[in-house]
Amino acid sequence: MATRSGRRFRFRFPRPGLNTLSALGAAMADGPVAELLLQRLEAADGGLDSAEFATQLGVEHQAVVGAVKSLQALGEVIEAELRSTKRWELTDEGEEIAREGSHEARVFHSIPAEGLAQSELMRLPSGKVGFSKAMSNKWIRVDKSAAEGPRVFRVVSSCRCVGRWQTVGPWPSHPLLWQVDKVEDEVQRRLQLVQGGQAEELGEKERSELRKRKLLTVVTLKTYWVSKGSAFSTRISKQEAELSPEMISSGSWRDRPFKSYNFAARGVLPDSGHLHPLLKVRSQFRQIFLEMGFTEMPTDNFIESSFWNFDALFQPQQHPARDQHDTFFLRDPAEALQLPMDYVQRVKRTHSQGGYGSQGYKYNWKLDEARKNLLRTHTTAASARALYRLAQKKPFTPAKYFSIDRVFRNETLDATHLAEFHQIEGVVADHGLTLGHLMGVLREFFSKLGLTQLRFKPAYNPYTEPSMEVFSYHPGLKKWVEVGNSGIFRPEMLLPMGLPENVSVIAWGLSLERPTMIKYGINNIRELVGHKVNLQMVYDSPLCRLDTEPKTPQTQAA
Repeated sequence: MATRSGRRFRFRFPRPGLNTLSALGAAMADGPVAELLLQRLEAADGGLDSAEFATQLGVEHQAVVGAVKSLQALGEVIEAELRSTKRWELTDEGEEIAREGSHEARVFHSIPAEGLAQSELMRLPSGKVGFSKAMSNKWIRVDKSAAEGPRVFRVVSSCRCVGRWQTVGPWPSHPLLWQVDKVEDEVQRRLQLVQGGQAEELGEKERSELRKRKLLTVVTLKTYWVSKGSAFSTRISKQEAELSPEMISSGSWRDRPFKSYNFAARGVLPDSGHLHPLLKVRSQFRQIFLEMGFTEMPTDNFIESSFWNFDALFQPQQHPARDQHDTFFLRDPAEALQLPMDYVQRVKRTHSQGGYGSQGYKYNWKLDEARKNLLRTHTTAASARALYRLAQKKPFTPAKYFSIDRVFRNETLDATHLAEFHQIEGVVADHGLTLGHLMGVLREFFSKLGLTQLRFKPAYNPYTEPSMEVFSYHPGLKKWVEVGNSGIFRPEMLLPMGLPENVSVIAWGLSLERPTMIKYGINNIRELVGHKVNLQMVYDSPLCRLDTEPKTPQTQAA
């Protein structure tokens, strides 16, 4: 390479491995590469492309990019325009096929003249994919009449191939067939064209087929078009980054160039903790309840007695939900020792004899069954405790409660169910509340979640009457999906607590996991909660923002 003084230099770059090239590029980014770039730019007509320059120099493109950025930091020495170009590249599987042949060709070459059992063929590395492709290409055929099972032969009726006529089996029971000896592997040929930089010779349909098979991909290459700046020079003067005490004492700082401060540069992010997606969505739901004037209930009783979990809710002791295959019962401590016995007696009487306008369930209610400890199956047990405390306050004061906490059920684990999950619950107690009030509160609550198209469907719950399932239209799924359950607590539950007769309590609930999975695009709940959770998912998940744009609510009864 010639310089301005006329002297010629020869740069020889060995062809090392990738790691050596990376180290070489990093070392040359601020030194020889930048100098060579300026020298080449001085002789260039108009400018040069960073990728072509990297190829000519024999270094990685990233090394040239580093040199360009270093020169940009010096001021207006150069001008660099970022350009994007697209090119076709082979995937890892595509490179393998370009080297060793397509799956169908490998299947074809693995079949001897006497054929191969289909079961044995399917055990080959390329068997499953190659078999179907070779069959569609009519390179092979399957003889299902073979005594030992289906057998595959190199036989086709017409193809771009070389072969010979022969029979398989005795004549004339087996007809004369064309035995293929050689096929043209078009897939390998096309991939080799792309590998050689001749992708433009393939048609759009051929490239599309290779992309469908995940053998070809489009890569966007970003390069710089570098040209001379207004202060262009081939001499690089190193700029100082720090002002040292020696420069100040000697006065040399007056004659030295300094790098300008980049006040737009971002600092290094400090190490910090990360909130799990469930906690982010939970905080959003909690904020919605607080905005609506609700008070959070204490929910610290993971271990609950059957009385508060079932009996206080007017759920009979023979109900299937109280079986061990649905509920986790405790062995130690097995029973609750402290219960409000006057309230217990009223609940017992309501179950066994009726009262408050109800005939009850007419069975022998047992205190031992009510004392059994369990892991609570719903946060409605906390709602029952809160309503009982409210009933003891005289005179009655309307209240709005909410809770978001864990519940436990003995369920089979799958992609959408866990034995431990979170339940969101809202409760409103006031005089004369009706089903219309419930639908209005639900409309207000779900509109804050961005769900404005609602449908209500009648349902059954042991402790609410009437009861409704809440459905919302999902634009992505293009169908109605269940988003919650709701109802009005029965008088058999409220009146034994001591609440006035004209007081009604409306309630609704939904899970925390389902909206979280929808918001973060998670299909398997075990990827959200449990020992299979990838911690990187927690670090990378952004803050949760529910769609809360105001829209005109639409409510429809099913």
